[in-house]
Amino acid sequence: MPYNSNRVERISEEVTRELAQLLRDVKDPRVSQTMLSVVRCEVTNDMRWCKVYLSALGEYDKKSLKQGLKSCSGFLRRELAQRLRLRYTPELVFVMDESIAHGAHIAEVLSHLDIPQDEEVEQDESSHH
Repeated sequence: MPYNSNRVERISEEVTRELAQLLRDVKDPRVSQTMLSVVRCEVTNDMRWCKVYLSALGEYDKKSLKQGLKSCSGFLRRELAQRLRLRYTPELVFVMDESIAHGAHIAEVLSHLDIPQDEEVEQDESSHH
């Protein structure tokens, strides 16, 4: 592990926190009309790039959102530079993280399955002893 990994990890966490706040201030309707949350950020060791994992709630136009994020990335980067006072502010790369939506879908599917309650299973087991 590189000697500065704790620093990179700390900066990644700070970027995550700041971006979560900054995304609320974005005026671009392609971004502001989507319920976005920053799942996590991963800053590269050379501080040149930052992969921003975003999760969106509800229906949204992926292409439009991607274009909106790309157009506001300069604003976000400038704001990050002012707030974090880093020598070099990383270039932001946005990645949609579908894991939360996927988890919600799985929970929805599971809720519709006809599975007997735990109590019935326990009673069956005790009658076998």
